[in-house]
Amino acid sequence: MARASARHILVSSEEQCNALKQEIENGRDFAEVAKQHSSCPSGRQGGDLGSFGPGQMVPEFDKVVFSGDLNQVHGPVKTQFGYHLLEITSRS
Repeated sequence: MARASARHILVSSEEQCNALKQEIENGRDFAEVAKQHSSCPSGRQGGDLGSFGPGQMVPEFDKVVFSGDLNQVHGPVKTQFGYHLLEITSRS
């Protein structure tokens, strides 16, 4: 069965999500941005979600995590929780 590891940043607006993505693309550390801005409890761990399989996360999340390029920032991804930036750290 496929497994992936990822980290994310959850915010309430698409505008904030885009602004944070730009900061990361300009060299800011993903984990630091997550600690400072993510509304998800995982933010305290730099947004780390650990390892999970298909179907363990919401469908919009799964679609990106199991098809997107590794070690790139994806998003904004809109879910019922808000807007996410995702970084897939591994996949098997």
